[in-house]
Amino acid sequence: MTLRYIVVLLLFSGIFISCNNISKSTSIHPTPTYKNRLSKETSPYLLQHANNPVDWRAWNNETLKKAKEDKKLIVISIGYAACHWCHVMEKESFQDTAVAAIMNAKFISIKVDREERPDIDKIYINAVQLLTGSAGWPLNVIALPDGRPIWGGTYFTKKDWMSALDRIQELYEQDPQKLYGAADKLEEGIKAMDLVPLNTSDVDFKKYPSEQSILEWSKSFDKNYGGTNRAPKFMMPNDLSFFLRQAMQTKNNELLRHTTLTLNKIAYGGVYDHVGGGFSRYSVDKKWHIPHFEKMLYDNGQLVSLYSDAFLATKNPLYKEVVIETLDFITREFTNNEGAFYSSYHADSANENGEFEEGAYYRFTKAELKSVIDGDFDIFSDYYNITSFGKWEKDYFVLIRSKSDVEILEKFSITQEKLDEKKKDWKSKLMAYRNKRPKPGLDDKILTSWNGLMLNGYIDAYKALDNKEYLDAAIKNANFIISKQLQKNGSLFHNYKDGKSTINGYLEDYAIVANAFISLYEVTLDEHWLTTANDLTKYAFDHFFDSEKQLFYFTSDLDTALVTRSFEFRDNVIPSSNSIMAHNLFKLSHYFDNKNYAAVSQQMLKNVMPEMKQYPEGFSNWLSLLLNYKENYYEIVVVGPEAQEKLKKINQYYLPHILIAGSTTKGNKPLLLERFIEGETFIYVCVNNACKLPQTEVKKAIQPIAL
Repeated sequence: MTLRYIVVLLLFSGIFISCNNISKSTSIHPTPTYKNRLSKETSPYLLQHANNPVDWRAWNNETLKKAKEDKKLIVISIGYAACHWCHVMEKESFQDTAVAAIMNAKFISIKVDREERPDIDKIYINAVQLLTGSAGWPLNVIALPDGRPIWGGTYFTKKDWMSALDRIQELYEQDPQKLYGAADKLEEGIKAMDLVPLNTSDVDFKKYPSEQSILEWSKSFDKNYGGTNRAPKFMMPNDLSFFLRQAMQTKNNELLRHTTLTLNKIAYGGVYDHVGGGFSRYSVDKKWHIPHFEKMLYDNGQLVSLYSDAFLATKNPLYKEVVIETLDFITREFTNNEGAFYSSYHADSANENGEFEEGAYYRFTKAELKSVIDGDFDIFSDYYNITSFGKWEKDYFVLIRSKSDVEILEKFSITQEKLDEKKKDWKSKLMAYRNKRPKPGLDDKILTSWNGLMLNGYIDAYKALDNKEYLDAAIKNANFIISKQLQKNGSLFHNYKDGKSTINGYLEDYAIVANAFISLYEVTLDEHWLTTANDLTKYAFDHFFDSEKQLFYFTSDLDTALVTRSFEFRDNVIPSSNSIMAHNLFKLSHYFDNKNYAAVSQQMLKNVMPEMKQYPEGFSNWLSLLLNYKENYYEIVVVGPEAQEKLKKINQYYLPHILIAGSTTKGNKPLLLERFIEGETFIYVCVNNACKLPQTEVKKAIQPIAL
């Protein structure tokens, strides 16, 4: 049965209830009684709902068992701490005693933090995608007592939510078999969404039409502001990372122009915090001006890596500035004493009237800016568009640039040094002024996978800017993961809060952390990180790998079974866990001369190629892996007492098509064998361990492969 046919069956199954056309309820709502069970949870999102009159429970075996025993429908409400519309629905519905009365009397109600439980979120967001054609957060689903979804959507008004609850409960009481039949079809549809057939055909990677895919992709490009020609606009750092690599390796100047235009406009836009550094989640408009103000660790980690690479490739000082200011923000506000990184800032904060409002912390009136900036306001106003271009709503402005520094220097006849001095002063004054306001709420839970992304960001920034503080922060975070998240049996925890780790890791944790540890080895030459990355990969093979489909499941075989066990393979704002794992296997196959790793990595890439040809936008990280096969991929081996010094110089080049191995002493790993000569430091440039003559000078060694 095809996925499309399943959706058609669902449409005519009689359980679809439009939130715009819900039958009026005739039930009498009982007086609410509740025993909210979230107060002992560690998730900040769940704790936000701990005082609701709804009898919320966490997702666990006890809760699921009770639903089956009581034969009650389940309300599954999924969100995250920084989610604006989650807060709105909580205020309108979940804090309301009349709503709580219905939910407590007739349903088992479960709150889920999608960041702590991406496995649960993935199943139910797929269900709502099938049911309605779109999905997002808050995600509200009604399921049978066995957990299988039958109905759902995103944000609902109080009236629509109450009516939907009444109507579905009425159907459950009068004709439960109709709901069970629809659940069967929907379950089949959910399972079909992530099926990837084993591709047994012969594939010549070198002949894959990447250029044609990019040409089709480019039809959606915004020629004026970069990114895609639509709103809202997400930054999609991995897409841009692939574009940068593709453009540089294939000398595609048009693609490079689009990539740098996008990077410039994002850095100029209000989506970048010009006062305190760091990026918001996305822009609601085409010119990157007004963000959805929540700040997520996963965006900032990836964007630090992207702008670090872009600085190496172009030497544009704007990109260096963005990296420095973003890491200043992460160090100042998102890092705990253990070197771990917090998850997010909320979009909302208290305004001057004490009411929570999106963006209240970040906006300014013109009068405020004039008062704070004082004598420099003419230049400041031109630089940050305190004009109709920079106006948001009411009398508020969000800082946005439209001119380069060079244009400002010419207009006001000042030097770059003087402008830099003014910018530093402006930002310092505005930061002090802004910090008098109530800050947005902080989600201070630690997620292993997101920490791996930020860890990688620090490593890439260290390579680009040679700032030892960045390397120190990376090593401290890596040691946190080793000491607190890695268990004796080789498994990882996914979360950490208040000294406790409670959730078993997902494939994203193993893939992202292994990738970061490989990168850490490449800048430190400490084999401990490479060995640990390999150990994590071995564990993933033991507990996540499907040898028949040649892909990794998102959940471990040790986890409690859900509606389905899915494969995450389409890249999104964060690359898919399978694409990251395929990259890891490609590199580890070289480091350990492991033929199985190489074969699995290639097969994984082959498996996704049919869909990748139809929809390249969902496979940017896979397309980057494909470049390893389409173009030459090099092993750079640095061996000798001066290996670290030479490695720093190598890191000053943009070289996405290499891996690095090295040692200051004699090594026994495959790439190091027979390469150490006492008292000498040599650089070997190799392809599949076949090397050119060794060099002692970095420039001579790198020049033939430099982009």
